[in-house]
Amino acid sequence: MTTPWLRGVAVAVTVAALLTGCSGDDAAPAPRPTSSAAPRTPDRPPAPPEAGSCHRLDYATAVQPTAEDTTVPCRKPHTSRTIKVGRLRTAVDGHLLAVDAVRVRRQPARYCAAAFDAAVGGSPEQRRLSMLAVASFSPSVEESDRGATWIRCDVVAVVEPERLGPLPAAVRGLLDTSQGRERFGMCGTAKPGTPDFSRVACSQPHTWRATASVDVPPGAKGGWPGAAKAQAAGKDRCTEAARANADDSLNYEWGFEWPDRMQWRSGRHYGICWAPA
Repeated sequence: MTTPWLRGVAVAVTVAALLTGCSGDDAAPAPRPTSSAAPRTPDRPPAPPEAGSCHRLDYATAVQPTAEDTTVPCRKPHTSRTIKVGRLRTAVDGHLLAVDAVRVRRQPARYCAAAFDAAVGGSPEQRRLSMLAVASFSPSVEESDRGATWIRCDVVAVVEPERLGPLPAAVRGLLDTSQGRERFGMCGTAKPGTPDFSRVACSQPHTWRATASVDVPPGAKGGWPGAAKAQAAGKDRCTEAARANADDSLNYEWGFEWPDRMQWRSGRHYGICWAPA
């Protein structure tokens, strides 16, 4: 999955104070600095992340726009893998934008979504039905002030609500394999819509499984179509998927999750079909 996260950046402002000294009328004037004084060496930009590096992140960190260095050797347990490192475009139409400007802040999610698709493989349908996701990071304001302009894209697996799970040694092409799709597929702890339902990776205990995705047609002017139309969009596809996965083609059960208004605005324009596992 690539869930988009709304990201906010806290602005840090550095203020330089100019100190001047005063003296009485009888005091000698303070000496002026000479031109031979050595200029201050600017701070070197912090080193960018490395593609292929592994990290031990928790869920709370994965949904933030910045992250501290939590690199670990990839042979040790880790919960994220950096799949690509790019560069922010901070100069737009001849103007230099701050790292927390809206046009800059939106770049990591778009850049990393494409990197995620290329890295984990699988079809668009298989990626929709997995619990793999991409976390995108950019420099803090302080790091940006020192010249950092990188984008970091990490693959993570949300195996339970607000919990990341360990990743295998290799994530490239993970959804091209039946083992990867089974381990990181989207399953549920109960029937969707019931109080005990939670999405989990299929490697966790579960009773329902996501079987298909359904594109939901937009409403007027491309907006959210409303709950009734969104729900109706999944009936035929979910019935077909449930029948195909059932032991008895005349006796089966299915469920459908459709995007609400907020999810639609965030870019999720499809629903998920469910059936008992």
